[in-house]
Amino acid sequence: MRMFVAVRPPEPVLDELAAALEPLRATAPDGLRWSPPAQWHLTLCFLADVPDERVPKLTERLRRATAGVAPMELRLAGGGRFGDRTLWAGTAGDLAGLRKLASVVRRAARHCGLDVERRPYRPHLTLARASRPVGLAPTAAALYGFTGATWRAECAELVHSTLGAGPGGTAVHRTVAELALGGGS
Repeated sequence: MRMFVAVRPPEPVLDELAAALEPLRATAPDGLRWSPPAQWHLTLCFLADVPDERVPKLTERLRRATAGVAPMELRLAGGGRFGDRTLWAGTAGDLAGLRKLASVVRRAARHCGLDVERRPYRPHLTLARASRPVGLAPTAAALYGFTGATWRAECAELVHSTLGAGPGGTAVHRTVAELALGGGS
């Protein structure tokens, strides 16, 4: 099962970003596939292949791990690109807390015997992807000045992702478990 653990910004924050992107979409290069706002999230850990029988143990380990990380104040700010194929919005606020959360989530997944990326965590929200290189520099530059509203992240989510199962071949994301930060409920 394809899964990931993420922090999902609240709907008003996503609406604010969507409104800021509207003029950029008209001038963005052809070939971009924009992610629907309902799927926007800050990935903490991607889990490419989770056997069904490990999901309960993974969920329990993640609950314990996230309970040890305090809620945090975050906001979406700035943006950039990974090469000329991925456009993203940046994150600001308690980035140390967000990195700690990503670290404990990754450690919990490893303890369940799952493969986890080893590269450094780079908090971002993926906005669009291209299957071939496109000129993203001007669109990314237009995001630099974006600063969204601050919100309090109080939970993470364990999400099951099914590629190509949604309208137009988009992925379908289903929350499997909410994971309270700081031991909240």
